[in-house]
Amino acid sequence: MERIDPRARSDAYGNRINRSHSALLANIVPWASILLGSILPLFFIASALPIMPPVGFLLLLGWRLVRPGLLPVWAGLPLGMFDDLFSGQPFGFGILTWSLALIAIELIETRLPWRSFWQDWFTAGIVTTVYLIAGWLLSGGSPTLHSLVALVPQLVLSILLFPVLARLIARLDQFRLHRWKSL
Repeated sequence: MERIDPRARSDAYGNRINRSHSALLANIVPWASILLGSILPLFFIASALPIMPPVGFLLLLGWRLVRPGLLPVWAGLPLGMFDDLFSGQPFGFGILTWSLALIAIELIETRLPWRSFWQDWFTAGIVTTVYLIAGWLLSGGSPTLHSLVALVPQLVLSILLFPVLARLIARLDQFRLHRWKSL
C-alpha cells in the first residue's frame, strides 16, 4: 500500500494541512478593488457626455451581490467617503448613496428565499439607475430633458458592465482565497 504524505494533500480550496489563507489578503482585496475602481474614472479622457460608469460603485455592488456577507453594511460610509473625493459629486453624496444601496440590498436579500445571477443583475441595474439619477439631480446642474437623455449611455454601459465586473470579482475572490489551481 502506498503511503501518502499528509503535507501533499490539499482540500478543495487549495489549503494544505497546517497552512491557512492569508487573513490580510482575504480582507484587503475587496476593499482595495473598490477603492481602485473609484479612482479609475480619473484616468480616462473627459468628454462632454457622461459615459464612464461609476466603477467603484459597481464593484461595491458586485462584491455585495457575488459574496454576500463579506462586506459589512456600514462599509458604504468609508468607501463612499473615499469615492466622494474623486467623483466630482458634492461631498456626502457617495456616503449617503453607497450606504443606502448596501442597506437596500440587505433588505432585498433577507426577503427573498432564493438568489440567482439574473436577480443580482436586475438588482444591480435598479440600484445603479437610482444612483445615477440621484447623482444627476443632486449634482448642482439644472436637470433638463437633454441632460437626462445624455445620461442614458452611461446608464446602459453601467448595466451592461455589471456581468463583466461580477466575473472579475469572482476571479479576485479566487485570488483572495488562494485557489491557484482553478485560476
